[in-house]
Amino acid sequence: MEQKTKVNAEDGKQDLTITREFDLPVELLFKAHTDAEIVAQWMGTKVIKLESKTHGSYQFETSDANGNVVFSANGVIHEFSPNTRIKRTFEMENAPFGVQLEVCEFEKLSDDISKITIHTIYESAAQRDQLLKLPFAMGINMAHGRLQDVMNKLK
Repeated sequence: MEQKTKVNAEDGKQDLTITREFDLPVELLFKAHTDAEIVAQWMGTKVIKLESKTHGSYQFETSDANGNVVFSANGVIHEFSPNTRIKRTFEMENAPFGVQLEVCEFEKLSDDISKITIHTIYESAAQRDQLLKLPFAMGINMAHGRLQDVMNKLK
């Protein structure tokens, strides 16, 4: 089955680009990235903090069945342009990947279809390649599928 979310990573570079079209108006796609309750649903994580504004910050945390934290991430929002763009850092705690810079661009393709393009820059090509050895593309596809499902209920 073809994955709807595309990950483009050129050899020898320290960045990658993720793209996906959604059957959603751009306003709903943007809301899915900025409303804490919605983010928690499609990401499957606890949103500890999400300040959706320029100079805001965020923190996510996922625990196992015993309450042990298995994933924690945080970052700072450097640019917040409603329905258009979010520029932020992303750092996974206790992981070897370093801080990433993400530029998320939201594009209206029609009244009911929109596209997200996420350009992510890593500290090095080696860090990016290490991440790509994980089931990264599969995970982002699953998450984006959940995003579409969650937002379909809000249409």
